[in-house]
Amino acid sequence: LQGIIQAYKSGITLRGNTTSLGRWDYSGSFFFSISAITTIGYGNLSPSTVVGRIFCIVFALFGIPLNLVLLNEIGQLMLLGVQHCACRLEEVFHWQNKASFLMKTCALVTGLLFFLLLPPLLFSDKEGWSYEEGFYYSFITLSTIGFGDYVIGMDPDRTYPSWYKNVISLWILFGMAWLALVIKFCINLLE
Repeated sequence: LQGIIQAYKSGITLRGNTTSLGRWDYSGSFFFSISAITTIGYGNLSPSTVVGRIFCIVFALFGIPLNLVLLNEIGQLMLLGVQHCACRLEEVFHWQNKASFLMKTCALVTGLLFFLLLPPLLFSDKEGWSYEEGFYYSFITLSTIGFGDYVIGMDPDRTYPSWYKNVISLWILFGMAWLALVIKFCINLLE
């Protein structure tokens, strides 16, 4: 029993006659790093040694502020792109207020598609979740709530492609930047 407990603490989960050793491979480690610096913290992976915990603290002390800077820059680039498109529409069609409204609406719909409506289809395929579960995971992740009740790549009965966690990590970064813009827009409306 002690051996099983120690194996679990080391990142090995047992289910039936299969084991999942992919928790600390490159993709799993990259995903852990992203979930740490974005402060999502699913709770399914954590360092188990003193040295690992100290490294995680130092990594987070530098990684969280750097990630905030990165998310701000990504968000500003997204905003600049929308503003540039709105200016071009104003020039071409001589629309004043309509162009800005049209581009903001287009950016909102595009973001909804790429960050909240289409990813659940991927999660349904790779994780076996329903669309609603995938949508729930998408919002809980991008809003950094991260309950940990749904986490990608954790089912030992499934085989995941090597690119899967890396692509999801990038989706998290860009999706958080987009959601931050949406939240900022909502705050401006409420004020």
